[in-house]
Amino acid sequence: MTELLVSGGRVLRPDLTVERADVLVDEDGGEILAVDAPGELGGDDELDASGGLVMPGLVNAHTHVAMTLLRGYADDKPLDAWLQEDIWPVEAELTAEDVRVGAELGLVEMLKSGTTALSDMYFHVDEIATAVDEAGMRAVLGHTAVTVGKDDDGARADVQESLDVALELDGAADGRVRTTFQPHSLTTVGEAYLREFVPEAVAAGLPIHLHANETTDEVDPIVDEHGVRPLEYADDVGLLGDETFLAHCVHVDESEIGLLAETGTGAVHCPASNMKLASGMAPVQRMLDAGVTVGLGTDGAASNNDLDMFDEMRDAAMVGKLAADDASAVAAETVVEMATKHGADLLGFDGGRVEPGANADLAVVDFDAPHLTPAHDPVSHLAYAVRGSDVRHTVCDGEVLMRDREVTVFDEAAVRERASEHATALVERATDSE
Repeated sequence: MTELLVSGGRVLRPDLTVERADVLVDEDGGEILAVDAPGELGGDDELDASGGLVMPGLVNAHTHVAMTLLRGYADDKPLDAWLQEDIWPVEAELTAEDVRVGAELGLVEMLKSGTTALSDMYFHVDEIATAVDEAGMRAVLGHTAVTVGKDDDGARADVQESLDVALELDGAADGRVRTTFQPHSLTTVGEAYLREFVPEAVAAGLPIHLHANETTDEVDPIVDEHGVRPLEYADDVGLLGDETFLAHCVHVDESEIGLLAETGTGAVHCPASNMKLASGMAPVQRMLDAGVTVGLGTDGAASNNDLDMFDEMRDAAMVGKLAADDASAVAAETVVEMATKHGADLLGFDGGRVEPGANADLAVVDFDAPHLTPAHDPVSHLAYAVRGSDVRHTVCDGEVLMRDREVTVFDEAAVRERASEHATALVERATDSE
């Protein structure tokens, strides 16, 4: 067994207290072996955390990682127009290689800002899985199925692909990749397909991930057609349960919040994307008060426009207070847990905490900076002041993936160059096809 010692810093404990301690990691088994007083532990390799805070690696619980190629491509539009006029036409031109390159760029960006695990919804999922494997990260992946605008054969094939991909890729990357069955949303996948395929996914033991109640345009059609709120409809077709987590949940009423809590269904808050697309403000504090597990996600870089989870924590805390009209709502401690423990719980990974037995997924945040001085409350700084660029080291599954700001698993300059070339060619193809 080879052991890594993360030494010289302070450690964020599971109860969100902070103390000086060293962390010993099993590099081969990928778990935390011990957290002890400085100088009590020794390892084969050492990672210097002096002046820093050792915390759990961040969990981006909802994103579309390959959409880094579309960062800044289409801005300042509401969701439906943005999707139909800009995003879907250019995505129709995506190749498998585009997705691979875009995923690599997104993974580098996340590693450099302390994220070690993600849940992704997209296409050419095998390419994303390969990129995740090479990056050394954890991920929950799936093929996102859409049936609107397709004939029955095409629609059925797309939903079947979501099921098949989930079954084929689960456990990839030495178990660091898990999978989900992914109907895109309640308005983009027809009821007949949900009633046919959801029971198959559940019987196969697959978790389920989909968009829900992101805008009023995803609520009103369900109410008009079925006479019930969207999440009641989702429950009726078998989508809700403790193996399901829903992205956004902006426009949920009290009955739907109660249904989430009753069924154990999780929610993923994406505040930056929701604000940029003017989708609304999710009632995060009300969901938390009801006992709903709420994680945090960036959504894709085309609607954010970055994948920095520290930005997302700050946004979540700020907009959460506005939504609740209460300055004490969605407190600093809450958003830190949303970005770590809650996200890990939703994705099914044994992480999100720094303690023996947990996954050795860590970020070391450098506190030696003017904007982090003085450090009256390190947890407050994590929520309100830390930037992704303050992360000094990133560790996942016991492997050092970034050391002293240098990504060790990818050639960052080469990834950026390839991504720029593919993004330019992609947009040119989309423009030529108009």
